[in-house]
Amino acid sequence: MKASTQLRSKLASAGMLIAPGAYDAISARLIEQAGFPAVYMTGSGTSASLGYPDYGLVTLTEMVDNAAILARAVKVPVISDADTGYGNELNVIRTVREFEGRGIAGIHIEDQITPKRCGHLDNKELEPLERYLNKIRAAVDARTDPDFLIIARTDARASLGLDEAIDRVNAALQAGADMAFVEAPQTLEEISTVPRRVRGPCLLNVVQGGKTPPVGLDEAERMGYKLAILPGTLLRAAVHVFDDVLAQIKAERRAPEQLNRTTPHQTFRRFGADEWDALRARYATDSAPTFDPVAAARSAAR
Repeated sequence: MKASTQLRSKLASAGMLIAPGAYDAISARLIEQAGFPAVYMTGSGTSASLGYPDYGLVTLTEMVDNAAILARAVKVPVISDADTGYGNELNVIRTVREFEGRGIAGIHIEDQITPKRCGHLDNKELEPLERYLNKIRAAVDARTDPDFLIIARTDARASLGLDEAIDRVNAALQAGADMAFVEAPQTLEEISTVPRRVRGPCLLNVVQGGKTPPVGLDEAERMGYKLAILPGTLLRAAVHVFDDVLAQIKAERRAPEQLNRTTPHQTFRRFGADEWDALRARYATDSAPTFDPVAAARSAAR
């Protein structure tokens, strides 16, 4: 089953889908192994993995290439940040084709101007609504797989208010988008208002320390959300762990003792060593010729 069809099937089931954010194959594999039904490729995490802040500095090619790595690394569907679609309607068409061609199950496209900023930063600028709707229409028309999910994201809450944000995603759903993503509601009441007033399935972006207050995932499900993404959770956890381990090495001048609990091969097994070992055993048969130095010397002397 195609990843996009898998995702549609999961979203059609009762309850809310939870997709933690991955920024590389390691984080994607761990999400899958933890039992989550989908992976979200975070744009901010991808930017950080390339050495940049989430300021719209990463290109379509870099985003698509990273998404392809994640999709290759896991068997569950991958949903990806596609920023603003990287330009006008023509760029959006190419964006959809590139992500779809890499086996990504769906993307979200937002209404900020290029270059965009992280949705939980200040000073975001928006496109006129009709221009944004044209991009959504182009994205919908561009897909060749009808199951490929088009998520319409708006950042209008910060500058234009919640009413305008809801009006924008409702218009995007009317233009053909499959799901609505109102970025950064600022109170619990606003979080609960979105799925009540939006005329279609809704995505909740869970960003610790961001503009949206903390909300439990069970509570979000009861509010009516169909998809929750946690884009920065693993990245921020990794940064804290890396800092602690590096500080320990610097202070104690030795590798942390707790890491000796796992052998290198045990770690490699998390990333497919058993599969590759089985393939090596399959092709390394006893029928393979062996080197006989005596016979080789006699043959060379003739």
